[in-house]
Amino acid sequence: MFDLVPFHGSGNIAKRGDAFDRLFTKMFEQPFGLMHNFNSSFSSFKVDVKDMGATYELTAELPGVKKEEITLDYNQNYLTISANRNEENETKENNYIYRERHVGKVQRSFYIDNIDRDKIQATFQDGILHVQLPKQKDTQKPYQSIQID
Repeated sequence: MFDLVPFHGSGNIAKRGDAFDRLFTKMFEQPFGLMHNFNSSFSSFKVDVKDMGATYELTAELPGVKKEEITLDYNQNYLTISANRNEENETKENNYIYRERHVGKVQRSFYIDNIDRDKIQATFQDGILHVQLPKQKDTQKPYQSIQID
């Protein structure tokens, strides 16, 4: 019960401080510090799906992506959002030239059934994708009593 946190006796607390030293060195002494860590986070994107009664509303955040780089498909009850990103940045500061390229693809799929696929609508503005997924009108009764002959 006393080993709630793993302890490795061979470690030295001074060595743990080295990680902080490297972090601060990178932030303050190297040009462009931690910039690449923030720009290269294109591994996923945030999505909200709401049931609005007659429709589902999906909102996806795709910052830095252009409309032409997004594909949206509805196949076998799966809505799939795919985005490609191909971007190049160049920054010059003092004697340093910083050049960076971002290339990546992300994709997310959501199982959403009972959709009227012919009435799906999507808009993209300011890095936000909005998708309206109208539900099919239920033509079948939820319960049917069957007579036995």
